[in-house]
Amino acid sequence: MFHRSSVESIHQSALEGSLILRLKEQFRFHMGYHAAESEVRSWSNSIPTLMQDLVDAGLGAVEAIIEYRLPYSSQRADVVLAGYNRRTGEPTYLVVELKQWTHARPVEEAEDLVMIDAYGGRPVLQPIEQVRNYVSYMRDFLRVLEHHPTQLSGVAYLHNGDEQQLQVLKAVPESDDARIFFGSQRGAWLDFLKSRFSSDSGAVAADAFLSSRTAPSRKLLEEAAEEVSKREKFVLLDEQQVAFSLVRRAVDVSRRANTKTAVIVTGGPGSGKSVIALSLLGELSRKGYSVLHATGSKSFTQTLRQVAGRGSTRVKKLFTYFNSFTGSSANEIEVLICDEAHRIRVSGANQYTPAAKRTGLSQIEELMAVARVPVFLLDEHQVVRPGEIGTVDYIVAATERLGIAVERVDLGGQFRAGGSKAYEEWVLALLGLSDASPTAWQGDATFEVHYAESAEELERVILERAADGHTARMTAGFCWRWSDPTESGLVADVVIGDWQRPWNSRSERRIGDIPPSSLWASEPGGIGQVGCVYTAQGFEYDWNGVIFGPDFVRRGDAWVADRSASRDTSLNKSGEMDFGGYVRNIYKVLLTRGMSGTVITSTDAETRAFLQALLR
Repeated sequence: MFHRSSVESIHQSALEGSLILRLKEQFRFHMGYHAAESEVRSWSNSIPTLMQDLVDAGLGAVEAIIEYRLPYSSQRADVVLAGYNRRTGEPTYLVVELKQWTHARPVEEAEDLVMIDAYGGRPVLQPIEQVRNYVSYMRDFLRVLEHHPTQLSGVAYLHNGDEQQLQVLKAVPESDDARIFFGSQRGAWLDFLKSRFSSDSGAVAADAFLSSRTAPSRKLLEEAAEEVSKREKFVLLDEQQVAFSLVRRAVDVSRRANTKTAVIVTGGPGSGKSVIALSLLGELSRKGYSVLHATGSKSFTQTLRQVAGRGSTRVKKLFTYFNSFTGSSANEIEVLICDEAHRIRVSGANQYTPAAKRTGLSQIEELMAVARVPVFLLDEHQVVRPGEIGTVDYIVAATERLGIAVERVDLGGQFRAGGSKAYEEWVLALLGLSDASPTAWQGDATFEVHYAESAEELERVILERAADGHTARMTAGFCWRWSDPTESGLVADVVIGDWQRPWNSRSERRIGDIPPSSLWASEPGGIGQVGCVYTAQGFEYDWNGVIFGPDFVRRGDAWVADRSASRDTSLNKSGEMDFGGYVRNIYKVLLTRGMSGTVITSTDAETRAFLQALLR
C-alpha cells in the first residue's frame, strides 16, 4: 500500500489536479523505483472515475487503499475499499480491479483467458477470475479475515466498457466473491456500492485491515503434500494462472489433435514457478494424464518426494530428474514439468548411463522428445555451474530446430523476499547483474536487510530469529573444504577467525538430529550448519544469513572473482570470464532465499566496508 485516505479526500485531490503527482511520489518512496508511464496513465484514467462514483453513491467517508500489495507478494490490487456493512454494521472490504478495456477476444478452449489488443495480443486473465484469486489469496494470509472471510469480496470494474460489447468477459461465472460491472451499468454499480457500504467513516476498519497480522506464507514444501496428496490447490495470481491455463490448454489440445507444444515460463526467485509446477502436477495427475515432475537438483527432488509424497510411494515416483529420460521413447508421457530448467545440461548421459541408452541426443532434445507437452520453468540468473545451459534462447532454438510450437509466459510477480521487488533489484545492482550501480538499501516495509560485522554477529541474529519461531539458515560461498561426516558428527570446515561451523552434511544418511544433505533447508536440524548454493537453491526460509567468501571481494569500484579462493571443483573448470558470471549468480541465489529478511557479512575487510556503507 502506498496511498490511503478517505474517498472524499482522494476525490478532492483529483479535482485539484494534485492526485497523480502525489501517487507518483508515494510510489517512488514505498516501492523504491519510478512508476511506469503505463501505470501512471491507468491511475489518471481510472482512480478519479472510481472516486466520483463513490462520492455520487454517498460514500465519501469510506476509506480507499490504493495499490494494496498482497502479503508476501509483489502483486498489487488496484484499490481496496474499507468501511462498514450497511445491514450488519460489521467491517467490510471490497477489492476493486479497474480496467479500461473496451474490447476483448476469447482465447479458444481457455475460458479464463482473453486477448486484449492493447497488451500486444498476449493472453491475460479474465477480470472475474483475477479478482476472485486476489480475494482467495488475501483470505489465506490476512488474520483479520480468518474468522470472517465473507467480510472481503471483489469486483472488476470496466468503467469504459459496454456490457454488450464485452460479453466474452462473462464466460467466467460471477459469485458472491467476485463480480463484474461495466460503465454501461453505472446505475447497477452505484446500487451495489450502496448496498455494500454504510455512509459511516471507514477509517477504523481500514486501520484493522492494514495492521492485520499476516499468516506465514504457505511454504512450497509444506503445501506440496496438500497439493499432490490431499488434492488442495494453491491460489495462483495473474501470470501464474495464465501459465497454468496455457499448459492445461496445450495438454488438452495435444491429446485431442495429436500435436506437440512446449511452454516456457520465466521468472525470478520466488515468482511462483514451482507453485505452478506443483499445481499442474496435482491437476493433471488427478485428471488421468501421464505427468512427471523433473529437476536437475537432488536436494529439491528428494525434498519434494519426502514432503509431497509422504505416505504414498506412487506420488514419490512423480518426482524425477532431467537425466532420467535418456533412451526413453518419443511421447512416452503426455506432460513433463521441468522445474528449475536453468539447470538443463548439454547431455543427459553420464558415466553411469548404459551404452544401450546413449542416444547421442542433447538433454534438451531428450526432454522435448519424451513428452507431448514439455514445460520449462526457469530463471536465467540461477545458472551456477559449468554445463548448465538452460536459457530461453537455447530452449527456443531447440523448438525451432525440432519443429515444435512454443508458448511463453514471463512471471512479473515476486513472492520470496517478502514480495519486495525493490530488494530483488537492489541485489541485481549490488552484484553487477543489471545496468544499475550498487546503491544504499532504502528499506522496504515488507523485508529487512541487515549488515553484520562478523560471522559471529550474523549467526547471533539468525539464532535469535529461530528462537522467535522463524525458520532461519546460514549460507556461504563455497570457499572451504567440505568433509565427509565422521561417526561423531560433522567437521567444522567453515573457519573464519575464531568462528568455526560445519557445512551441512554431504551425506544422504541421517546422523542423529542432523538431516541428510538434501533435506538441510527443510528440516529443523539444519540450523547451526552452513549451507552452500547446491543445498540452498530452490528453497526458502524466513531469515537468511549470507557470508561472502574470499572468492568474491570488492576492490575499489568493482567486484573481483578469485578462482584461487574457491573450493568448488566443478566451478573451477569454467573459463576465466565465465567464473565471474557463475560466482555472481551463486551469490544472487544465496541472497534471495529469505522470506522476511537477510543478514549479510563478508570474510574480507574491504568488502565488509563496502557492504556496511550500503546497509547503514
